[in-house]
Amino acid sequence: MPKYVIEREISGAGDLTREQLKDISNTSCGVLRNMGPTIQWVQSYVTGNKVYCVYIAPNKEMVFEHAQQGGFPANSVSEVVTIIDPTTAE
Repeated sequence: MPKYVIEREISGAGDLTREQLKDISNTSCGVLRNMGPTIQWVQSYVTGNKVYCVYIAPNKEMVFEHAQQGGFPANSVSEVVTIIDPTTAE
């Protein structure tokens, strides 16, 4: 199944409290439960004004649907074509 990186522009994302992040996570998980098992949230990286999320889904449209239902921005959604890490150099 394809993997996607989602860029979400959220002003002040890096200043969100633990409680706010928990609320956002609960909202996302609730939407995912309603959408069924074919879409999965892997993890997210919070920076100053953006959140980068990794999802597994059958298509981009499903990722955008999750964003719409959850009320989250999805400024860009890119399919991951290859993963590299330090072991790639071996």
